[in-house]
Amino acid sequence: MASGALASEAELPKGHFLLPEEGNIVGQNYTVTASAEDTLLDIAREHSVGYEEIRMANPDVSIWLPGEGTEVTIPSQFILPDEPRTGIVINVAELRMYYYPEVEEGEAPRVETYPIGIGRDAYSTPLGITETTMRLENPAWYPPESIRREAAERGDPPPEVVPPGPDNPLGEYAILLDIPGYLIHGTNQPDGIGMRASRGCIRMYPEDIEAVFWRVPVGTKVNIIDAPIKLGWGADGDAYIQAFTATDEQAFGMETLLNVIGLIEEHEGEGRANYEQVSRVLEDANGRIVPLS
Repeated sequence: MASGALASEAELPKGHFLLPEEGNIVGQNYTVTASAEDTLLDIAREHSVGYEEIRMANPDVSIWLPGEGTEVTIPSQFILPDEPRTGIVINVAELRMYYYPEVEEGEAPRVETYPIGIGRDAYSTPLGITETTMRLENPAWYPPESIRREAAERGDPPPEVVPPGPDNPLGEYAILLDIPGYLIHGTNQPDGIGMRASRGCIRMYPEDIEAVFWRVPVGTKVNIIDAPIKLGWGADGDAYIQAFTATDEQAFGMETLLNVIGLIEEHEGEGRANYEQVSRVLEDANGRIVPLS
């Protein structure tokens, strides 16, 4: 059973994992070697991670010129969100989507996770539970009034409609949500994946939106959350913590720290969590999964 499960997971694409029987952690970090032509963004896209993820995992590596032979860490270990494992879960704090596809009888349940781009300041991606309503292949883009107004003020009014093609910011595929004006879509600017750069929509790498487009049924539940702190539990019960910069960019306060400490101690049942260690992780908020020992 164990060897069969491992063989199946080894055959899955990057970012696809079998759900763990124990705990809530999937994947593992690894390193690759940069070539002379690589940028850190090239490497991120090849390994299905976004801008902020690759930057935080490699703080001392140049984004534009890592250099031939440079070891680059790929942050490919994930704590699953503490939400029902069904449909799509989007964690805006993490800049990442989790998709739990329906599986046939006898198939092992799995999760697919993809980096995303979300809304920037003043255009926050809305939170809450919604669902997919329609799939559009080669969508046209109708610039919203806010964009038209800003462009007109610059003296560069946009067209009424942008047809499908390389200039279309929606890319080749779009999945409409039951929130007026909001979509999950591709992009013609893939370097922005893993950033807060959109006007609220959820962007994906072109190859990622294509991979899920035909497999996400209309009516799929979409749960959009803002969870800047995640607690993880390994198969052996060991505790882990991961923190991201809060979307409102407010520092985590004492109340947050005490709540996290309480959750860790409640799960472990015995002993006390390391106050200073948890405090340091929240202060750094660099997305790294840190064991609590």
